Amino acid sequence: MPGQKNLYSVSQVADILSVSKSVVRKWEKSGKLIPRRAEDADKRIYAEEDLRALDAEHVFFGNPQSAERPVPLRPYHLMELFAGAGGMALGLERAGFESILLNELDKKACATLRANRPDWNVIGGTVADVDFRPYLGKTDVLTGGFPCQAFSYAGKKLGFRDTRGTLFYEYARAIDETQPKMIVGENVRGLLRHDGGRTLETMLAVLRELGYSPLEPRVLKAIHHRVPQKRERLILVAFRNDVAAHAKFEWPAPAGKIFTVRDALRKGDLFDSDVPESGGEAYSEAKRKVMELVPPGGYWRDLPDSVQREYMMKSYFLTGGKTGMARRMSWDEPCLTLTCSPAQKQTERCHPEETRPFTTREYARIQTFPDDWKFVGSQSSVYRQIGNAVPVNLIERLGISMVAAMNRIEAAKAPKAV
Repeated sequence: MPGQKNLYSVSQVADILSVSKSVVRKWEKSGKLIPRRAEDADKRIYAEEDLRALDAEHVFFGNPQSAERPVPLRPYHLMELFAGAGGMALGLERAGFESILLNELDKKACATLRANRPDWNVIGGTVADVDFRPYLGKTDVLTGGFPCQAFSYAGKKLGFRDTRGTLFYEYARAIDETQPKMIVGENVRGLLRHDGGRTLETMLAVLRELGYSPLEPRVLKAIHHRVPQKRERLILVAFRNDVAAHAKFEWPAPAGKIFTVRDALRKGDLFDSDVPESGGEAYSEAKRKVMELVPPGGYWRDLPDSVQREYMMKSYFLTGGKTGMARRMSWDEPCLTLTCSPAQKQTERCHPEETRPFTTREYARIQTFPDDWKFVGSQSSVYRQIGNAVPVNLIERLGISMVAAMNRIEAAKAPKAV
């Protein structure tokens, strides 16, 4: 079965290497890959040793160094903007950072942060109202998942002051007022090409103007870092110019195992118990009857043609896969990227066996939140908080790389032995 140790499906190979399933099939036709079982084009199974021919061993099988876990040489203080329900803060806490300020606009998300970590300094409200100057010299790392917003160019290159009115400006203002040694931003993959790439280039230019040396931004795939979900995040890392030469930052290596929905919801390597019961959305009776016809791993094209036409309406005739519609997850694959609602027609996330959306606790498991992490608010608010979060395990792995870089910076300050 896909998901078993040392076996990979067509979809898993494609997801891991960021290629289409058709590319994987071409490798098979050329003899580069030989399936161990071949029921049909989408259900072929490849063994671990077969994949070594792809020259991507570090991706599939991990790196021995990925198990190393540096201990902070001293407490490293973290400030986070746009903190949400705490996915990033919790992941970085596990890596060894201490939060000294978290800002978040959503009141329920702030309540979630306070309920789980009463000692955290959570400042609610708009970031524009926060004065960061008292934290000058007290902040080692500043992080944040600022929203992707376009800038008004008027045919000129933009600097820090020119970005006023955007949330990125507030993120940059926090950097300017606190002067942390390291900054980390996370965003959607689409930022790479947003407004023809000018949005990202403006952000990097602003960081340079503020005295920082940004690394080449990188997209991290959550499935490479012990997350049972096909989620991707663009990560920006930069170091203050006076310490950049010492950091020698290394991106986290792939963990070497792909986790699935089964790993998320059942006792195993990710969690030491089955997922606890919780509330969740329900389908209307009409939608439930449709979803009952969808097999595990299937979507609207697996429905009888008459049901497809009725369910999809005009979309039935449009080009494009629309593979998120009427989608049932598979036990043996990572989950598709979670959205803020698992029952919406465009982005259904149906349980592999039961004809219902994932519950809130199942949602949290797929984002690798621990079962004791409480979410405050209405059911729709909880779904939104979890769906908008950054996977905890992904950020923990990133945080380990961040601690290693901070240790190198710290060690460079120590007096040399005579």
